[in-house]
Order: sequence, then structure tokens, then C-alpha cells
Amino acid sequence: MVPSGVQRSTKRLFFLSRTEAEPSGPVRAFNLALVTCLVVGTAALILRSSGLRWDWEAVFGYWRLFVDGWRTTIGISAAALGISTLIGAGVALARRSVFVPLRILAQGYVEVVRGTPLLAQIYILFYIVADAVHLENRTLAGILTLSIFSGAYLAEVFRAGIEGIAHSQLESALAIGLTRAQTYRYVILPQALRNVLPAMTGQFVSLIKDSSLLSIIGLNELTQSARNVASYTFSNLESYLLLALGYMAITLPISILTRRLERRFRYET
Repeated sequence: MVPSGVQRSTKRLFFLSRTEAEPSGPVRAFNLALVTCLVVGTAALILRSSGLRWDWEAVFGYWRLFVDGWRTTIGISAAALGISTLIGAGVALARRSVFVPLRILAQGYVEVVRGTPLLAQIYILFYIVADAVHLENRTLAGILTLSIFSGAYLAEVFRAGIEGIAHSQLESALAIGLTRAQTYRYVILPQALRNVLPAMTGQFVSLIKDSSLLSIIGLNELTQSARNVASYTFSNLESYLLLALGYMAITLPISILTRRLERRFRYET
């Protein structure tokens, strides 16, 4: 029979108590190592039973192509993240404007963008709109397309965060003499930012992965590089495995940073 003290110690390795929000460092490291071993072991068994033969040497011969594509993806994603955040914040405020035409225009933008696939938007914006304004830079066109697409989703995220704040706080801020702009800056937006961080992270990660569709207009980003290497070497699995790892190297730090920001901004309401 296992002593009760040992049972409690073993249980604490895997389960949280009702009062614990996060496990301690050693417990978290132990569980992380356990999950990693399970995942790696399962993947190794699947690959071994499939009888695949790896050809990493041929793929690594084109490592510069992967690096260049990865850098391009980072640059496009970073620029689109910043621009789409500004678009989303502006449209969210426009949807709450007292000027009715501006509100209708913002709502129409959100509905059209969210109701059509990104692939169709890329074709329309690059081959029709960009051509009409004589925009020949494919990178700039790709950044603007991603920003417009993601901005519509971020607008709804920001709007939901703002409307989640009690209306009494807006009235109280106006009652003590703050202007509407000051109220949003010092009272509403700081609280809304804390509420929308998880949704923002999900949209940012989706934007980075959506950048792979820009390969259809000839951008040599990470996905296009993987396709080229696969066609050169006929090593499809190796090429697309590196593609997946390349995207994870971009998205994982964003998720980790956002979780830290959530803990930093967490407080009792």
C-alpha cells in the first residue's frame, strides 16, 4: 500500500490544487519533459512504421533558400502586424462613432473582408486594385493585403474588448471632466487591451500563417521556398517539415510573450 504522503506528492506532480494558478518551476519542467517524451516517442514510432527514407543532405544543400524565405516571411508579417493593428483600432473606434456614415462604412468594410476568402482578396487587390494604381511592388502589395484582411478581424476583437468595459466607467470619466479622447486613452483602452490579448495573439498567429498564401503572387517567402526545394530535390516531407518548424519559430515566441503580458496585466476587477 502506497503511503498517503507519497500519494499526495505524486498527485502534486500532475494536478493543481484549487488555489494554485500555475504549477511551480520543477513541477512544470517535469510535466513538460514528460509530454515532450510522449510526443517525440509517438512521432518516432509513426515515422519508423511508415518506412520513410530521409534525404536531409539534399534539402540542406538549399539552406540559404530557406533562410531567405524565412526572413521575407518575418519582414512581411512584422509590417502587416503593425499596420493591421492600427487599422483594427481605427475601425473599432469608427464603429462606435456618432457620425453615422463613418459607422456604416466601417461596418461594411468588416463584413466584406470577413465574408470573403483571403485567396480571392489577394487576387483582386493585386491583379486589379494594385494594377489600377500602378503598384508593382509585390512585397508592398502583399503587406497591404494582409493588413486589410487582418485589420477587419482585429477591429471586431477591439470592439468586443471596448464594449466589455462597463458603460458606467465611461460616464464616470466624462463626469469628472475627461474628454472623450482622454477617457478612451486612460480608462477604456488599458482595460480593453488586457481583455483582448488572447484573441489578438490568435489573430497575429493566423496572420503569420496566412502570409503563406502570398506565394500565389510570386513572393519568395518561406512557403514558396519550401515548394521550390521540394521540386528540386523531390524531398517533400523534409521540405515541409522544415517549413512547419520555420513557422513555429516565428509564432511560438509571440505566444510566449503574450502569456507574459497577460500575467503582467492581470489584476482583480
